[in-house]
Amino acid sequence: VQLQASGGGLVQTGDSLSLSCAADGFRSTVYSMAWFRQAPGKEREFVAAINRKGGGTEYADSVKGRFTISRDNAKNTVALQMNSLKPEDTAVYYCAATPRDWGLQFQNNYRSWGQGTQVTVSS
Repeated sequence: VQLQASGGGLVQTGDSLSLSCAADGFRSTVYSMAWFRQAPGKEREFVAAINRKGGGTEYADSVKGRFTISRDNAKNTVALQMNSLKPEDTAVYYCAATPRDWGLQFQNNYRSWGQGTQVTVSS
C-alpha cells in the first residue's frame, strides 16, 4: 500500500490549490482516506476525511466551507480542493488511508501515509 501526494506549491492569500493523492496497491474505495497537515513547530492535525462507505466526509472546523475532499474511483485518487487559502493553511499536507470507517479524525487510526507535499500561502 503506497500513497503519493502531489499538488503543493506557493500561492497568495485567497488563492485556490488542489492536492491529489494517488493510491497504489489497493483500491481507494476499500479504504477511508484523509488529509492531515503539519505546520512548522506544530503537531500534525486533521484536515479532512472521506469515508470508504458511501463517501461521507468530515472536516476540521478551520477548513470547513473552504476545503473539499473528493474521490475519483476510476483514477484511484483522492483530492483536496482548497479555496480561500490563508497564511495559517501553510503546512506540509499528508494523505493517509485506513480500513476503518470511524474515528477518521484520529491519526493513530491510519496505517498508510504519503510522503507529504508543501503548501505555502503568502500574505
